[in-house]
Amino acid sequence: MDDVKTLISLDEETTDDDEPVAPKVAVKSSPPPTAVVDILNDDIPTPSTGVGVGNNNSGTLMPDKDDDDLPALLDHTPSYSGNSALNGNLPPNDRDNAESEPIFRVRSRTAVASTPNYESLDYEVCENKLFQDEQKKRLTERFSLRKDIIRWIIFIQIGIITALIACSIDIIIEELSELKYMFLMTSVEKNVPQTDFTGGDLVVPFLYWILLSVVPVAFGAAMVTYIEPITAGSGIPQVKSYLNGVKIPRIVRIKTLAVKAIGVITSVVGGLAGGKEGPMIHAGAVVAAGISQGKSTTFVKDFHVFKAFRDDHEKRDFVLGGGAAGVSAAFGAPIGGMLFSLEEAASFWNQNLIWRTLVASIISVFTLNLVLSTYHGLNDFTFTGLFNLGKFDQPLKFDYFELPIFMLLGITGGLLGAAWNSLNTKINGFRKRYIPWKIGKVCEAVVVAMFGVTLACTMIYFINDCRPLGNDPTIHPVQLFCEDNEYNAVAALWFQTPEATVRSLFHDPPGSHKILTLTMFTIVYYVLSCATFGLNVSLGVFIPTALVGAAWGRLFAMVTYYLFPETEFLHPGKYALIGAAANLGGVLRMTISLSVILMETTGVETSFFFPLIIALISAKWVGDYFNEGIYDTQIEVNHVPILPWEPLPQYKGLTAREILSSPVVCIKLRDSAHYIYNVLKKCDHNGFPVVDDVQGVHRSQGRVCGIVLRSQLIVILLKSLYVENSRFWLPDTSIQTFRDVYPRYPSIESVRKLDDKINYTVDLAMFMNPSPVRVNAHDSVPRIFQVFRALGLRHMLVINNENRIAGIITRRDFIYK
Repeated sequence: MDDVKTLISLDEETTDDDEPVAPKVAVKSSPPPTAVVDILNDDIPTPSTGVGVGNNNSGTLMPDKDDDDLPALLDHTPSYSGNSALNGNLPPNDRDNAESEPIFRVRSRTAVASTPNYESLDYEVCENKLFQDEQKKRLTERFSLRKDIIRWIIFIQIGIITALIACSIDIIIEELSELKYMFLMTSVEKNVPQTDFTGGDLVVPFLYWILLSVVPVAFGAAMVTYIEPITAGSGIPQVKSYLNGVKIPRIVRIKTLAVKAIGVITSVVGGLAGGKEGPMIHAGAVVAAGISQGKSTTFVKDFHVFKAFRDDHEKRDFVLGGGAAGVSAAFGAPIGGMLFSLEEAASFWNQNLIWRTLVASIISVFTLNLVLSTYHGLNDFTFTGLFNLGKFDQPLKFDYFELPIFMLLGITGGLLGAAWNSLNTKINGFRKRYIPWKIGKVCEAVVVAMFGVTLACTMIYFINDCRPLGNDPTIHPVQLFCEDNEYNAVAALWFQTPEATVRSLFHDPPGSHKILTLTMFTIVYYVLSCATFGLNVSLGVFIPTALVGAAWGRLFAMVTYYLFPETEFLHPGKYALIGAAANLGGVLRMTISLSVILMETTGVETSFFFPLIIALISAKWVGDYFNEGIYDTQIEVNHVPILPWEPLPQYKGLTAREILSSPVVCIKLRDSAHYIYNVLKKCDHNGFPVVDDVQGVHRSQGRVCGIVLRSQLIVILLKSLYVENSRFWLPDTSIQTFRDVYPRYPSIESVRKLDDKINYTVDLAMFMNPSPVRVNAHDSVPRIFQVFRALGLRHMLVINNENRIAGIITRRDFIYK
C-alpha cells in the first residue's frame, strides 16, 4: 500500500438523525491533493503543520478578539493573499493571538470527496455521577432484578410481534400469489391449445403476466424510492452496520417497517427474483428498537415505560434479539436464527445476550407455528417458518466416497458465488452512476420485472418438457402444449413463488425435468437474480441464491446419472440441497448458521451436517480468495466505516501517537456557557475531553478528568443547568433528564443565543463520564484496536505520562481504504 492512503471520513458528531452531512474536504500544500480536516484544539502548532478548511463552512482560520478565549473555529473572513492560511502560514499580526485558538489540522491521510459521512453510536455507557446515583438508589429498591425481568419480557414481546408481522406478510403474499397464478393458468388454458403447437395465442397470457408483474413492482419500487429509500434490499448490511456501531439514518423507524413490509409483498407478488426472508431480519430489528424504548418518535408518543433502556448500549442488544427473531420466523429455525445473528450481524455479545436472543427466537418460531398452522387448518401445529422446504421422505444418506464430490460442489459454489458478487457489484455501480433519478429507479425495476417475465415465457414456449400428472410440483399444473394427463414442467418452475420452486427441486422425484430445462433455468435465474439484487425494491438474496444452487445441484446429479446410469447414490434432492448450500456459501460466506438453518428447515439428520459443512467451508474458502461476501461487499461499496474483527495489516508496528488526532477541542471542568455554546455552534464533534489544571487559556494542555458528549452539553444549555441557578434545577435533575430526549437529541440550533446568560458557568462534574478509556501515546495500535472494538467505543483519549491530553482516537482512525 502507498504511503498516502485513503481514509473513510466519519462524521462522528452530527446530531441530525435524518441525513449524513456532506463530506469534508481540505487542501494541503503537498500531495495528496485532497485531505481530511479535523477540528482540533486550543493550541496552534508551528506554521509547518498547516491549517485548512473543514466541516460545512469554508474559510480561513482567524481569531475572534470579541469572544474572550473562544476559538474562531470557523470564520468567514476571506483568505489572505500571498502567505495564505491554507498554505500553513498565519498573518504576522495574528500569530500571537492564535496561540490559544483551536485550529484545523490537515491529516496525513486522504478522504474521497464523494465518501458519505456517518455518525457513530455511543455504545459506551456514560457512568457519570447521575448514573451512579441511580444505581445506588435502585439497589435498595431491588431495581436490578426488576430490570432483568423487564428485559426478558421485552425479548418475549419482540419474538411475538416479529412473528405476527411475518405471518401477515406470508399470508398476504400467499393469497395474492394464488390469485395471480390461478388467473394466469386459466388464461393459458383459454388462449393456448393443449396439444397443437399451431394456432395458439400465447400473447394474451403473456400480456396478463406482464401486467400482473409490473403493477405491484412499480408500486413497491415507488414507495421505496420516494418514501423510504433505506428499505431497499434486504436490510441485513444496514443492520450489521448498526450493530457494529455505525448510525444508519432512519433504519429503525416505524415508517421504515411499514414501507419494508409493503415493499416485500409487492416485490414477491410481482415475481422478482428475490424472497421475503432477508427483509424479515430488518423488520425484527425495527420491532426490537421500537418496543425496547417505550416511545415512538414518529408519532411523538411516550408511553412512559422502559425508560431505563433508553441508550444506544441497551438498544443494540434488543436490536440483535430482533434480528435473530426475524431469521427464526423466516426459516423456522430458532437455533439457526441465533447463530446467524452472532455469526453475521453481531459485533458484541455476552452469555446473557445469547440466552435472551435464543428465547426471542424460540418464541418467534412458536408464535409463527401456532398462527400459520391455525390458518392452514393443521391440527398438529407443525408449520415451520416462511421458508418451508418440506421434509425429505427418506433420511438422506451419503457414502464416504461422495465427500470429494461434495467438496467439488462447494468449490463450484464458491466460484459461482464470487462471480455473482463481482457481477452484481458492477451492475450496482453502473446503475448508481447512470440511473441517479428517482423515476429512473422505478422504471428500472419495472424493466427488470418485464425482462424476467419475457425470459420465462420464452423458456415455456420453446422448451418442450411434458411430464405425467401426479409428479407435478405446483398446485396448479399447466397443460401448455402437452398431452392429456401431462403438465408442462417448465411452466411449473415459473408459475409459483421462488420458495415453492426451491421446495420442488428438493423433493421432486427423479425424472421430473429435462437436462435442458434445468440448464436454461439455472442460467436465466442466475442472471436475473444478479440484475434484481440492488434494485430499489425490498427483497432478499437468500431465496434466489438457494434456488440457483438447488437447480445446478440437481442438474449435476441428472448429468452424472445420464453419463453413469449404473450409479445408485445420485439422489437428486440430496444434491439439490448440497448445491443450494454451496451456492449460498459462495454468495453469503456463512458456514455454521447456514448449515444449521438448512438442517432445521429440511429436517435432515444430524449425520448429514458433515456434507453440508464441507460444501459450505469449501465454498467460503474459494470465494474469499476472490472477493468478500455480498453483505460485506455492499457495506464496502457504500463506504460504511465498519470495524473488522482484526486490525488491518497496515497498523502493525504503529503506535497511538501515529494515528491520533491532535490537538483536541477541550472544555474545562468549570467553563463558561458562552464558550460551550460557541464551540457547539462552530464544530460538530460529538465528544469533548474535560480538563482541569489549565494554564491560562491553553485547554488542550490540561489534565484529563473525563469526557462529555455533545448531546449532554446541548441538554445542559437547553435546560439552563448552570451553577448560578443550581438551587432551582439540582433537586429534579437525574439521568432520566437526558434519557427523555433519546434517541433524537436536539441540535444546537434549538438553543437560543445566551445573550442574557453570557457570564453563566457550567460545572461538568456531575454530567461528564469521569472514567473514559485512556491509552498512552506509545501503546501499539493493534492492542488499542482490540480495546476500542471490544468495548464498543466511540472516543478513546490518548494521554501522556502526566495524564494530559495528547490526542483523541475515533473510528475513522482505524479505517484505511
